[in-house]
Amino acid sequence: MRPEFLLDNQLCFRLYTASRLLTQAYHPLLSKHGLTYPQYLVLLVLWENDAQPVNDIAKRLFLATNTITPLLQRMEKEGVLTRTKSTEDARRMIVALTEKGRRLQDELATVPLTVGNAVICQSVTAKTAPELYKMLDDIILKLSEK
Repeated sequence: MRPEFLLDNQLCFRLYTASRLLTQAYHPLLSKHGLTYPQYLVLLVLWENDAQPVNDIAKRLFLATNTITPLLQRMEKEGVLTRTKSTEDARRMIVALTEKGRRLQDELATVPLTVGNAVICQSVTAKTAPELYKMLDDIILKLSEK
């Protein structure tokens, strides 16, 4: 067996597994509020800066607009956000939080700390997390270059 084909030598496997398990950690915390992890990510973007074009949200989440549009439609049906045509350009949809969407920020206030505590381990601590973020940001930037 060639070493480059050993599962233990694959960065992609580690990132995939960590991502899947981290998403699972969010599930019980978000499902109580009728949310999925991708919907939570949309909320994070809108809590940071409300009333944004769909394209800006998609870009921030490294997703295609046709990927997040059905997600936004479901969130609109749930009353979490609204989608309206831009007054400046009718082809652009502006996504904004409803009162319910803004209230969710308070209701989910413990989620970041709860999940953060779940990943704290020997090598990932409050002190080392910023270094991990930087490494992951570098990988994301490199892979997103076109």
